[in-house]
Amino acid sequence: MDNATPLSNTMYDILKVMGKDSEFLYDTIDKYTDDAEKANKKELVNTWRKIKSDKLNHINLLKEALEKEIHGG
Repeated sequence: MDNATPLSNTMYDILKVMGKDSEFLYDTIDKYTDDAEKANKKELVNTWRKIKSDKLNHINLLKEALEKEIHGG
């Protein structure tokens, strides 16, 4: 397969969502968790941690999908 493969709509979609989820994970979620901890809201802390875990799983699914797109899947 040619290394200069154009970016397809499906590849763009995957990259766009990965970017948004990554930004949320690495720029936002820890602050929200810290805020909930400071407010002594244990249930909300657990909610943010669950969301973080789910987003990490989503990113891994998208990474696998992107690899398939790149390799002609």
